[in-house]
Amino acid sequence: MSYSTLLILLCLLQIKHMLADYFLQTRMMLDGRGQYLHLGRFLHAGIHAVGSLLAFVLVGTAFAFILPVILLEWAVHFHIDWWKGRHTADLKLTPADAGYWRASGVDQALHQFTYVGMIWLWLMAAAA
Repeated sequence: MSYSTLLILLCLLQIKHMLADYFLQTRMMLDGRGQYLHLGRFLHAGIHAVGSLLAFVLVGTAFAFILPVILLEWAVHFHIDWWKGRHTADLKLTPADAGYWRASGVDQALHQFTYVGMIWLWLMAAAA
């Protein structure tokens, strides 16, 4: 593993996140996000997991490492988005409210920390 590969992986995860969160979300994925069992959120987290799978494949990561990491990412992403959906629905927050944007900021920061964790696991696996 080189520093270049690490930076490429980080960039791939950032591009994946932008596409999955801002270009590939459908109305079904956005509506009803305060509900725990929500098909749209299930699919949205799945798009993130598939995107991460592709990012790890592109940097030559073994599938035995990728599978548990993307399943964990799916679960974490699902729950982060559920928290944000529930929080904004409970408080009836809209994009016109500062609290909505604070919740969005926390949501995005938690997703970024997820990528830090995924890359840390990838580095530990490469060092083993």
